[in-house]
Amino acid sequence: MLNGRKLYRSEHDKMLFGVCGGLGEYLGIDPTLIRLIWALFACSGTGAIVYFVAAIIIPLPPV
Repeated sequence: MLNGRKLYRSEHDKMLFGVCGGLGEYLGIDPTLIRLIWALFACSGTGAIVYFVAAIIIPLPPV
């Protein structure tokens, strides 16, 4: 945990599953920057698989 926070998928800032939005909220940086880095990572071939695994592993925020 970073500063007592937990990592959740974003329900407000999402394009597919909210993984990049959640990482942006957790790290305190712009989710667009994370999306750009993730897109470059996806060009290597494994980025899409890692994204979908992260979408399964990272939970939605509690209600």
